[in-house]
Amino acid sequence: MNLRALSLAALCLLAGCASSARAPVAPRAVVVSPATWQQIDRDIVSASQQSTEQVKVFARGSMEHWRTRVYQQTEENFIPWFSSYWTQEWLSMKVSWYTISAGGEQDASAKRLASYLLEQYQERVLEPVAVEIDPDAILGQATAFYAQLMAQQMPLIAQRYGVPVAQLNGRLQKVPAIALGPPPARDASLYQIISTEPLNTLPAYAALIDKIHTEGGSKGIASTDAGMAPVAKRASQRMEAEMAPRGAASAVAAAAGKLVGGVISIGVAGIRAIIQASDRPDSEALIRSSLGSTFDKAWAKLLQNPTTGVMAGTLHIAGQVEGSLGGGEQPSVGQGVNRVEWQPPQSTTRQIEPNVQGE
Repeated sequence: MNLRALSLAALCLLAGCASSARAPVAPRAVVVSPATWQQIDRDIVSASQQSTEQVKVFARGSMEHWRTRVYQQTEENFIPWFSSYWTQEWLSMKVSWYTISAGGEQDASAKRLASYLLEQYQERVLEPVAVEIDPDAILGQATAFYAQLMAQQMPLIAQRYGVPVAQLNGRLQKVPAIALGPPPARDASLYQIISTEPLNTLPAYAALIDKIHTEGGSKGIASTDAGMAPVAKRASQRMEAEMAPRGAASAVAAAAGKLVGGVISIGVAGIRAIIQASDRPDSEALIRSSLGSTFDKAWAKLLQNPTTGVMAGTLHIAGQVEGSLGGGEQPSVGQGVNRVEWQPPQSTTRQIEPNVQGE
């Protein structure tokens, strides 16, 4: 009887141990004073401001690399193609056709030539460079870099004030980061921004990038229409001026008969080739100057415009975060963001955990 009672007691004890092992231990809630939350909010604002500055450095460096590659590709591919004899002859034929079919429209040939040259510039310069880097890629990388930097700082802030990460995450879920609604799917909290990888799987982020592209124009963030317009206008005017003497030479050749006329035509073509060869350095200098000046202006706009440039995603999110938390103060000395190199996000959902190594 006693043995049976002892066995039953042992089984009950084991069952109790098993059930207690299975039961999860709820994290202990910490009472955080309003003053502490205010300080945490100020630290989040500080982290956002400093993260934004780091992203600006990254964006400028990436845009410098993009500009260098575009210049190299323009110099090696587009300018030699544009200034070659046979390209100029082909463009002259296109300008002639544009002029004939213009129907009295002013600058019609220049506008159509600009459109054709833009297509060629996209094909010969921007598309090859985009395989390596382009403003659209920099826009996405910059925004993801901001989210990465902020994600690294949240556990440090929680540790600094002895607040459980779960409680801080609950607060971050109430901090707006993207506000484009309605519908609600176009809005996102700071917690969603820093915990979603890759960031482009977040519907609100996709809506933000689409809005930036829409405001940047139908041709997207890397449009170069403005750069082609002066080049096309100058080329069109020059080619139209050359049409009259070419027409006179053709008439003389036709009147002289087939054999002599052919010799005259060949001679005129040879003279044009010699003239184009002698004018080629000036022609290349002109297109280099025109494209360079216009491209530099477009490049600066892409870098600096807060609503359509490569920093637009970062600035929208940072503005929402800092504005909702009463931002406006400068980052506190001694609470700087740890500098890290940009790393492409993994295709996983990032879990924010405390930094056990301290600050």
